[in-house]
Amino acid sequence: MEIGITTFVENTPDPFSGKMLRPEERMQNLMEEIELADQVGLDVFAIGEHHRPDYIVSSPAVVLAAAAVKTKNIKLSSGVTVLSSDDPVRVFQDFAHVDLLSKGRAEIMAGRGSFIESFPLFGNDLKDYDTLFSEKLELLIALNKSEKITWEGKHRPAIDNRGVYPRPFQQELPIWVAVGGTPQSVVRAATLGLPMALAIIGGEPERFVPFTNLYKETYKKAGHDPAKMQLAINSHGFIADDAQKAADDYYGPYAYVMSKLGRERGWSPMNREHYEAMRAPTGSLLVGSPQQVIDKILYEYELFGNTRFLLHISVGTLPHSILMRAIELLGTVVAPAVKKAVAKATS
Repeated sequence: MEIGITTFVENTPDPFSGKMLRPEERMQNLMEEIELADQVGLDVFAIGEHHRPDYIVSSPAVVLAAAAVKTKNIKLSSGVTVLSSDDPVRVFQDFAHVDLLSKGRAEIMAGRGSFIESFPLFGNDLKDYDTLFSEKLELLIALNKSEKITWEGKHRPAIDNRGVYPRPFQQELPIWVAVGGTPQSVVRAATLGLPMALAIIGGEPERFVPFTNLYKETYKKAGHDPAKMQLAINSHGFIADDAQKAADDYYGPYAYVMSKLGRERGWSPMNREHYEAMRAPTGSLLVGSPQQVIDKILYEYELFGNTRFLLHISVGTLPHSILMRAIELLGTVVAPAVKKAVAKATS
């Protein structure tokens, strides 16, 4: 199993000081986080795309290009690229640059986007939410397979036998499809034979088993080789040396962000009782000591048989030193133990 990190590069008030970092400070901290993730042996670092003031990265490829020259081994992915409101040609070109700079470590995680700010910003109509994604994903796949392309669709000007450059270091860029539990999205990823990343940010992970089963069944029925199937689980979480410290440190920034999003989307505000229920052994939050996080990753592996696990470690701003320690623990304690247990279970 591959183990890594996702982040939206949030910039919310520090829970201890109440102050906001300047964007350049948060970006510098991010570079240090990626470098440390690489140094402690994590497999993947993924950065999400947003167009709102509480997240500072609107172009993951630009940031990943900077990270490419600071790292040696870690895979560099978007998490996600909002493909519906972007130009697939430009997305492909941008990540080809990341791939060249990293000598073959770039990935694209494409999604429809759970945040919608980019749609009006780039002149897209939300009524085309699904067709925009399906058409642009089709084009991105075609660009990945062929240097020259002839293509015509509804939402983008046609391309008539044009070459798209540069080509990546890899023969093809890995393209993952990120889903949040919509059956149609699951079926699309499986039918196309693309790796799927499933985000679990609430409720009981067990209720997502039908979605992963649907993916596996559809993938096989579509004629794809089961040995090549890749499935990632993305979950919110945090690690500290002490379980109670982990719970206390993470609650403030987590509750701030989830309550803010709740006000926007009609959810109930986050409270400590709900938070603790989510931290329970079968809940969706992986917050606690290294052993508690190990146990939860392995619990989810038993449910899903996933080949990758990504921990979304900074839902709200945490002090940099605390976040760095969490990354260190994930790479040096949690990941080796999980990989050893998975290897034993599959041998």
